[in-house]
Parts: sequence; structure tokens; C-alpha cells
Amino acid sequence: MSDIVILSGSPAIPSRTDISLKHIQSLVENAGFTTAYFSITDFSADDLFQGKYNSEDISKLSERIQAARGVVIGSPVYKASYTGVLKALIDLLPEGAFKGKPVLPIMIGGSNRHLLAIDYALKPLISILKGEPLQGIYFVDKEIDKQNPENRINDLHLIDRVQSQVQEFIEAIQLRN
Repeated sequence: MSDIVILSGSPAIPSRTDISLKHIQSLVENAGFTTAYFSITDFSADDLFQGKYNSEDISKLSERIQAARGVVIGSPVYKASYTGVLKALIDLLPEGAFKGKPVLPIMIGGSNRHLLAIDYALKPLISILKGEPLQGIYFVDKEIDKQNPENRINDLHLIDRVQSQVQEFIEAIQLRN
């Protein structure tokens, strides 16, 4: 099983959420952790819409999360919160799915106006699942370049913030084991 499960709540392909999460994935893998990457687009719309908590794909995700040492969860900001389709997926996970796990929340918004969406929307969701949310990282759309595969995140201060948060995430994982 993977040390870290990464969950993207973006319905867009490609998305800035996926770009930021894949950057974080590379950092934790470079630190020696194994990862499993899931996107809401990997799940059947019927499973999500009809609430099929016992579908094979939902069960697989749940098992991977329960076996993981930590979780990274990311979403674009929609109406000052995470995406509805991410919530539909989270609703199908067992109560306490993140129990005792450090969880690094990531959100991407069009401006800084929704900066507190991490604190008022995503962190409470993580807490309901009994996870231990870290500070998290909020990206503004313009900080992520979808067109430049060599340098997708080009703001040096943002790169430092991401590395600092990933380091805190790694330390939180190591403290629990």
C-alpha cells in the first residue's frame, strides 16, 4: 500500500488543482514516500450521484486511505468552498476515514478573496472524518502556469511555502510512526 493518498476534487482536466497536487506528489516521493493519486474523475458519476458507497472503486479508495500514513486533499474553490463532487465522494467514505492521519489541505482560487475557504470549508470536512488538518496551502490561479510544463509554479515565495508545508506534513507523519 501507499504511504500517502492524494485526492483531487477537480472535475476539470487538466486542472491547476492537479498541477499543484502532482508537484506536492513529486516532493513527497523525493522524500522517500510512496503515493497513490486519485481524482474524482476516476469515479463513476453514477456511483457518486447514487451514493454507491459499496462500489468497487469507492471501496478501493477507502482501503487505500485507511492503510495510508497521510492524506493530501485538494480542490478548486467553487462558491467559497470545495467542489460539490468532492463532497459527494467524501460522503461515501466511512466515518473516521482519515482517523489519526495528518491531512494536508490544498485549495486553488481565482483570487485571494477565498483564502479562508481552507479554514472554513475544507478543514472542518477533514475534521469530521477524524483527520488532523495541517495549515494547508492556498494557490491563486495565476500562480500556476498550465502552459509551461517545465515551470508550472514560478513564484519563488510560493515554492518556499509549498516546500515548508510538505516538510511539516512529512514530520507529522513521522511523529505518528
